[in-house]
Amino acid sequence: MTQLTEAEIHLCAERGVSVVHCPESNLKLASGFCPACALQRAGVNLAIGTDGCASNNDLDMVGETRTAAMLAKAVADDAAGFDAHQALRAATLGGAKAIGFDHLVGSIEPGKQADLACVDLSAIETQPLHNVVSQLVYATGRHQVSDVWIAGRHKLRQRVLVDMDLGGVLANAGQWRGRIASAGIA
Repeated sequence: MTQLTEAEIHLCAERGVSVVHCPESNLKLASGFCPACALQRAGVNLAIGTDGCASNNDLDMVGETRTAAMLAKAVADDAAGFDAHQALRAATLGGAKAIGFDHLVGSIEPGKQADLACVDLSAIETQPLHNVVSQLVYATGRHQVSDVWIAGRHKLRQRVLVDMDLGGVLANAGQWRGRIASAGIA
Protein backbone atom coordinates (compact mmCIF):
# COMPACT_ATOMS: atom_id res chain seq x y z
CA MET A 1 0.00 0.00 0.00
CA THR A 2 2.66 2.46 -1.00
CA GLN A 3 1.11 3.78 -4.23
CA LEU A 4 -2.45 4.63 -3.17
CA THR A 5 -4.64 7.36 -4.58
CA GLU A 6 -7.04 9.28 -2.35
CA ALA A 7 -9.95 7.39 -3.95
CA GLU A 8 -8.30 4.05 -3.19
CA ILE A 9 -7.75 5.07 0.43
CA HIS A 10 -11.45 5.85 0.79
CA LEU A 11 -12.37 2.58 -0.92
CA CYS A 12 -10.19 0.70 1.58
CA ALA A 13 -12.03 2.39 4.44
CA GLU A 14 -15.40 1.71 2.85
CA ARG A 15 -14.64 -2.00 2.35
CA GLY A 16 -13.12 -2.58 5.80
CA VAL A 17 -9.62 -3.29 4.51
CA SER A 18 -6.77 -3.64 6.97
CA VAL A 19 -3.32 -2.44 5.89
CA VAL A 20 -0.18 -4.00 7.34
CA HIS A 21 2.49 -1.33 7.13
CA CYS A 22 6.05 -2.71 6.88
CA PRO A 23 8.12 0.48 6.74
CA GLU A 24 11.62 -1.00 7.02
CA SER A 25 10.92 -3.46 4.22
CA ASN A 26 9.53 -0.63 2.08
CA LEU A 27 12.64 1.43 2.82
CA LYS A 28 15.05 -1.44 2.07
CA LEU A 29 13.33 -2.27 -1.22
CA ALA A 30 12.74 1.40 -2.13
CA SER A 31 9.14 0.46 -2.90
CA GLY A 32 7.57 3.70 -1.74
CA PHE A 33 5.95 5.07 1.37
CA CYS A 34 2.70 3.98 2.96
CA PRO A 35 0.43 6.98 3.59
CA ALA A 36 -0.23 5.81 7.15
CA CYS A 37 -1.70 9.11 8.38
CA ALA A 38 -4.08 9.37 5.42
CA LEU A 39 -5.17 5.75 5.87
CA GLN A 40 -5.76 6.29 9.56
CA ARG A 41 -7.69 9.53 9.03
CA ALA A 42 -9.91 7.68 6.55
CA GLY A 43 -10.69 5.01 9.16
CA VAL A 44 -8.62 2.17 7.71
CA ASN A 45 -7.34 -0.32 10.29
CA LEU A 46 -3.59 0.01 10.29
CA ALA A 47 -1.24 -2.72 11.53
CA ILE A 48 2.54 -2.81 11.69
CA GLY A 49 4.52 -5.75 10.41
CA THR A 50 8.11 -6.62 9.56
CA ASP A 51 7.48 -8.40 6.24
CA GLY A 52 10.00 -11.24 5.96
CA CYS A 53 13.71 -11.84 6.38
CA ALA A 54 14.37 -11.35 2.66
CA SER A 55 13.44 -7.68 2.97
CA ASN A 56 13.96 -7.00 6.68
CA ASN A 57 17.03 -8.45 8.31
CA ASP A 58 16.14 -8.15 11.99
CA LEU A 59 12.33 -8.64 12.14
CA ASP A 60 12.32 -6.29 15.16
CA MET A 61 8.78 -5.12 15.99
CA VAL A 62 10.03 -2.56 18.51
CA GLY A 63 12.21 -0.89 15.88
CA GLU A 64 9.56 -1.32 13.21
CA THR A 65 7.00 0.51 15.33
CA ARG A 66 9.40 3.41 15.89
CA THR A 67 10.20 3.58 12.16
CA ALA A 68 6.50 3.47 11.27
CA ALA A 69 5.69 6.34 13.63
CA MET A 70 8.51 8.57 12.42
CA LEU A 71 8.12 7.77 8.73
CA ALA A 72 4.38 8.45 8.87
CA LYS A 73 5.09 11.94 10.20
CA ALA A 74 7.57 12.64 7.39
CA VAL A 75 5.26 11.32 4.66
CA ALA A 76 2.32 13.35 5.96
CA ASP A 77 4.54 16.37 6.70
CA ASP A 78 2.83 16.44 10.09
CA ALA A 79 4.82 16.05 13.31
CA ALA A 80 1.60 15.32 15.20
CA GLY A 81 0.51 12.59 12.78
CA PHE A 82 0.59 8.92 13.80
CA ASP A 83 1.50 9.61 17.41
CA ALA A 84 2.94 7.10 19.87
CA HIS A 85 -0.48 5.87 21.00
CA GLN A 86 -1.59 5.30 17.41
CA ALA A 87 1.67 3.50 16.59
CA LEU A 88 1.39 1.23 19.65
CA ARG A 89 -2.22 0.43 18.78
CA ALA A 90 -1.23 -0.45 15.20
CA ALA A 91 1.52 -2.75 16.51
CA THR A 92 -0.86 -4.56 18.88
CA LEU A 93 -4.62 -4.41 18.43
CA GLY A 94 -4.36 -3.24 14.82
CA GLY A 95 -2.39 -6.35 13.92
CA ALA A 96 -4.79 -8.59 15.79
CA LYS A 97 -7.74 -7.01 13.99
CA ALA A 98 -6.01 -7.37 10.61
CA ILE A 99 -5.91 -11.16 11.02
CA GLY A 100 -9.33 -11.44 12.66
CA PHE A 101 -7.99 -12.29 16.13
CA ASP A 102 -8.84 -9.04 17.92
CA HIS A 103 -11.36 -10.91 20.06
CA LEU A 104 -8.50 -13.15 21.32
CA VAL A 105 -5.35 -11.00 21.43
CA GLY A 106 -4.01 -7.51 20.86
CA SER A 107 -5.08 -5.88 24.12
CA ILE A 108 -5.12 -6.69 27.80
CA GLU A 109 -8.74 -7.53 28.61
CA PRO A 110 -10.60 -10.22 30.57
CA GLY A 111 -11.20 -13.25 28.38
CA LYS A 112 -8.31 -12.60 26.00
CA GLN A 113 -5.13 -14.67 25.84
CA ALA A 114 -2.30 -13.45 28.00
CA ASP A 115 0.08 -12.47 25.20
CA LEU A 116 2.31 -10.03 27.05
CA ALA A 117 5.75 -8.48 26.84
CA CYS A 118 7.50 -6.92 29.82
CA VAL A 119 9.78 -4.03 28.90
CA ASP A 120 12.43 -2.80 31.31
CA LEU A 121 12.24 1.00 31.21
CA SER A 122 14.89 1.54 33.88
CA ALA A 123 17.73 1.87 31.32
CA ILE A 124 19.42 5.23 30.86
CA GLU A 125 18.04 5.65 27.33
CA THR A 126 14.49 5.64 28.64
CA GLN A 127 15.11 8.22 31.36
CA PRO A 128 13.55 10.38 32.55
CA LEU A 129 10.40 8.29 32.31
CA HIS A 130 7.68 10.81 31.65
CA ASN A 131 5.27 9.33 29.10
CA VAL A 132 5.37 5.52 29.08
CA VAL A 133 3.79 5.06 25.64
CA SER A 134 6.06 7.68 24.09
CA GLN A 135 9.09 6.03 25.70
CA LEU A 136 8.01 2.60 24.42
CA VAL A 137 7.65 3.82 20.85
CA TYR A 138 10.48 6.34 20.52
CA ALA A 139 13.17 5.35 23.04
CA THR A 140 12.95 1.62 23.72
CA GLY A 141 15.02 -1.08 22.03
CA ARG A 142 14.24 -4.78 21.74
CA HIS A 143 17.11 -5.50 24.14
CA GLN A 144 14.90 -4.02 26.88
CA VAL A 145 12.23 -6.75 26.48
CA SER A 146 12.86 -8.90 29.55
CA ASP A 147 9.92 -11.30 29.64
CA VAL A 148 7.32 -12.58 27.17
CA TRP A 149 4.21 -14.69 27.71
CA ILE A 150 2.27 -16.30 24.87
CA ALA A 151 -1.19 -17.53 25.82
CA GLY A 152 -0.08 -17.19 29.43
CA ARG A 153 3.02 -19.37 28.98
CA HIS A 154 6.37 -17.83 29.83
CA LYS A 155 8.51 -17.94 26.65
CA LEU A 156 11.22 -15.41 27.59
CA ARG A 157 12.29 -15.16 31.22
CA GLN A 158 14.78 -12.46 32.20
CA ARG A 159 15.98 -12.30 28.57
CA VAL A 160 16.50 -16.08 28.36
CA LEU A 161 14.37 -18.19 25.99
CA VAL A 162 12.26 -20.82 27.75
CA ASP A 163 11.50 -24.27 26.28
CA MET A 164 13.64 -23.70 23.20
CA ASP A 165 16.73 -25.57 22.06
CA LEU A 166 18.88 -22.54 21.27
CA GLY A 167 21.83 -24.74 20.28
CA GLY A 168 19.62 -26.60 17.83
CA VAL A 169 18.27 -23.38 16.35
CA LEU A 170 21.81 -22.02 15.87
CA ALA A 171 22.97 -25.30 14.34
CA ASN A 172 20.05 -25.21 11.91
CA ALA A 173 20.90 -21.61 10.99
CA GLY A 174 24.50 -22.68 10.37
CA GLN A 175 23.35 -25.47 8.05
CA TRP A 176 21.19 -23.01 6.09
CA ARG A 177 24.12 -20.57 5.86
CA GLY A 178 26.17 -23.37 4.30
CA ARG A 179 23.42 -24.32 1.85
CA ILE A 180 22.88 -20.71 0.81
CA ALA A 181 26.63 -20.12 0.38
CA SER A 182 27.07 -23.28 -1.69
CA ALA A 183 24.16 -22.27 -3.92
CA GLY A 184 25.78 -18.91 -4.61
CA ILE A 185 22.80 -16.94 -3.31
CA ALA A 186 23.78 -13.43 -2.22
